[in-house]
Amino acid sequence: MSHAARRRACAVAAAVAVAAVAVLLSALPAFAHGFSSTAYVDLTAPATGHVRAAIGLEYDLLVVSAADYQKDDPLFRAGDAAFRSGDRAGQAAALDAHAGSVVAYVTRHFGVTAEGRACAPARNGGFRVEQREGVPYALLVLDYRCPEAADAHEVRSGLFPDSEGYVRGTKTIVTYDLDLRSGSAALDARHPTFSTRQSWAERFWEFFRLGAEHLLTGIDHILFLLALIAGSRRLREIVLAATTFTLAHSVTFVFAALGLVRVPASFVEPVIALSIAVVAGWHLWRIWRRRSHAVDLETTGHGHLSLDTAGWTRLAVVFCFGLVHGLGFASALGIEQAWSWTLLWSLLVFNVGIEVVQLAIIIVVFPLLGLLRHRRPVAGLWTTGAIATGVSVMGLVWFFQRVL
Repeated sequence: MSHAARRRACAVAAAVAVAAVAVLLSALPAFAHGFSSTAYVDLTAPATGHVRAAIGLEYDLLVVSAADYQKDDPLFRAGDAAFRSGDRAGQAAALDAHAGSVVAYVTRHFGVTAEGRACAPARNGGFRVEQREGVPYALLVLDYRCPEAADAHEVRSGLFPDSEGYVRGTKTIVTYDLDLRSGSAALDARHPTFSTRQSWAERFWEFFRLGAEHLLTGIDHILFLLALIAGSRRLREIVLAATTFTLAHSVTFVFAALGLVRVPASFVEPVIALSIAVVAGWHLWRIWRRRSHAVDLETTGHGHLSLDTAGWTRLAVVFCFGLVHGLGFASALGIEQAWSWTLLWSLLVFNVGIEVVQLAIIIVVFPLLGLLRHRRPVAGLWTTGAIATGVSVMGLVWFFQRVL
């Protein structure tokens, strides 16, 4: 390759790397976790022709959506006042007082059919409100009366659609024990229905897709990965860092699914943000301390993995933060209740989807940075420094936002 061609290749590598981060940062308003919602539904069959749906919905979204749908201003005023005051009993009372509006909204956007015929819903008991993922969730139980001869049931969910303008990308996580079948499903705007007849391959694809989408739309997890890539001096280091991160969040995934660990989102979310800033800041600190030698190994590698002291320390930090990220991934599937072990298989598939996207990002970004570092060491250092600076700043901003 000629000298001019090498210069062009390096320039392209730098431009692509910086452009990728710029695109991600510009997408922050669209992809921040706070702009999405997850609904949880547990379906059982107490008797033939009877489907019971226990539905969990974010309280504030339910209040504003139901009030808007039914033009019920008193519901909004009472529900919003109880939400702002943190009065859980008052929140449940507001829903009970306007049960007609709330149930009308939910049954309009969530339904069960059997053999093509709609099952008739009826409310079972009053509303309850509990804390989930750090926010109040309203719990509603609906009893659906269905044709007794049905061999399978179809479920449809369009809860909190994008068209309402309050959130975007709502997902409904369904666990079911119906028609002598049990399993789980993930519904969203592009895939709003499922049948208990679905095959294992269909269930696999649903949760694989959900895992891939969660990482792609979870900008904080992508920035954490970019921080790892920017600070990795060798291909060996990014491979080991990514593997360590995978092992760590898989551990907490499984522990959460088995009900062995439960950590509030008020702790998990700020620590995830802090991890982004710390890992990115680590590379900036090396640049400040070692200047042009920031990517050099400090000592001869130790052990079979040939890592120096800084490399081993970095792996330990990544593992600890990976444990916390695993709790963040688990919360995306509602892994907070004892019964959530039924989601274990789907959760592992969800994890596979995350890993495939993570690997794809590494395959695209790291070789470009490696080429730039090899051909133009100074430009490579400035590029990784710019990436680390942007990622670190965003991590600190999110940390203080989530703490305050």
